[in-house]
Amino acid sequence: MNDNRKLIFNSARRVVVKVGSNVLTEDQGLNLKAIRSVSRQICRLIDGEREVILVSSGAMASGIKKIGLDKRPDEIPKRQAVAAVGQAGLIMEYEKAFARDHKQVAQILLTGDDLNNRKRYLNARNAILMLLSWYVVPIVNENDTVMIEEIQFGDNDNLAAMITLLTDADILINLTDIDGLHTKDPRTNPDAELIPVVSTISKDIIRFAGEIPGALGTGGMLSKIKAARKVTAAGIPMVIANGNKPDILKKLFSAEEFGTFFVPKTKKLKSRKCWIAFTLKPKGVLMVDDGAAAAITNRGKSLLPSGIVGVEGDFGVGAPVEFKKGDHETLGTGLVNYSSTDIRKIMGLKSNQIKKRLGYKLYDYVIHRDNLAITAENN
Repeated sequence: MNDNRKLIFNSARRVVVKVGSNVLTEDQGLNLKAIRSVSRQICRLIDGEREVILVSSGAMASGIKKIGLDKRPDEIPKRQAVAAVGQAGLIMEYEKAFARDHKQVAQILLTGDDLNNRKRYLNARNAILMLLSWYVVPIVNENDTVMIEEIQFGDNDNLAAMITLLTDADILINLTDIDGLHTKDPRTNPDAELIPVVSTISKDIIRFAGEIPGALGTGGMLSKIKAARKVTAAGIPMVIANGNKPDILKKLFSAEEFGTFFVPKTKKLKSRKCWIAFTLKPKGVLMVDDGAAAAITNRGKSLLPSGIVGVEGDFGVGAPVEFKKGDHETLGTGLVNYSSTDIRKIMGLKSNQIKKRLGYKLYDYVIHRDNLAITAENN
């Protein structure tokens, strides 16, 4: 293991562990042996003076087994009801497993709406940090019972990335049923090669990931790469490893090289900018010219109306909006000072022309640099 990776594991005090459906389920039900194994390993990390937050799948599998269904239902109301039944069974099994090592657990169910609202975002953060201070293990899952498309995280890989950013964790460990990111799906291609380290999430990396689907959950390798892009942009490393390997967490923290390690960026985004960039759902897009793109990404400037060449979507003042270059490369996300209607009227104008066009001027800039987060890979 290179010295930097070894140092990261040695110094990681707050850890987020995400365990996928493929690790936690068997025969359309919960894999109790896996739950006990993961719980025991997390307890060892806590005994080593680390804080651990667990993001766990498995509610659907638990509910299917308890209700006696032969497969995962397709209809949303049925899936929500199955998840409600299953969540109780899942947390009960974790409670029993952690009790073997005299540890307590807490259930936290979230929706995307909870983290989109800044006040609720901070409330969730404060609750999790308080649990950690009490040596209670927070077990986080999406609140599938009230889930609708507009407020869902999409998958627990994304949720785990959000929780990592929310809590300023030192590392995210994503446990799945294969050894890491490969050049092909190793379950069907014997010649697939493991990629041990990813320094930049390139188009090749995304292509490799897109060819490795998830067998049970909603994720798959591509959703894990998207999660890695979010946390590494914030200066936090991530590992994808095989959760079925005995004592995988112990091995990772003992400087053994397993899985795929995603190298974090050296320039960290501040907590609030992480929230803007990766938690808020963009309501529209601003297309900017090359001059504005360079000023924003290279010189830390605000986005002025003169640099905007196009507007997509309808949104109000304060909405999160992506900004892109002419080649449609996403540069980042920011909170706008003007509505989409007004931006269409003032785009291309100098700031001293805003009042003449609108009849008023609240700001010289459409997005202030303090409300603007750069996420482009080359940043």
